[in-house]
Amino acid sequence: MKVRIEFTYKTPKGTNATFSSEEMNAGKGILLAEDLERTERGKNLTFIDSMENSWTLKELKEFMKEIETEPHNITIYFDGGFDLDTRKSGLGCAIYYEQNGKSLRLRRNALVQELNTNNEAEYAALHLGLRELEHMQVHDLPVRLVGDSQVVINQLNGEWPCLEEELSKWADRIEAKLSQLRIQPEYELVSRKKNREADRLATQALKEIEITSTIETASDK
Repeated sequence: MKVRIEFTYKTPKGTNATFSSEEMNAGKGILLAEDLERTERGKNLTFIDSMENSWTLKELKEFMKEIETEPHNITIYFDGGFDLDTRKSGLGCAIYYEQNGKSLRLRRNALVQELNTNNEAEYAALHLGLRELEHMQVHDLPVRLVGDSQVVINQLNGEWPCLEEELSKWADRIEAKLSQLRIQPEYELVSRKKNREADRLATQALKEIEITSTIETASDK
């Protein structure tokens, strides 16, 4: 969960100024807010999340304690590839998240035959990632959805129209799954280089190499 801190700073002589921080992980924000409170110079301290909801320090600490044992701080990297010769599609997703104080990574891929274009495969790969979140019982959280497909990212974030019938159906599936899980999506378009892990998983799927794994990582992605 990402938040920014807004507060009023008061000098010993009574001069006030209002500040707003950069966006950061909620855990880091709590540590900074507690330090500000200890100085007794940070007043009217409020956290603002990515959906522009306001939290007090007490409310945010209670929320973070509640979700500590559940997957949170989630990012899905997704990629899909379509082989014109075999008419098969490879789907790949890498999910980074935190749970019980650990940073974890889930990798999953799939080989499918019912798709007709690379753009459909990209949408299907994202849908695969969301189905994994459903299996993990993730709900009511913001989730970063990261891919290198301009079509998928820009259509889902509303910047591009979705005119093709099949892609429109996939967009509807994505929106329905997000609504079902009450997930607040944060779409991010990256270069292919920064999406290498999901790309590799999709390529392995096309080679009929099945990957399903969850490991602990040194730090979050």
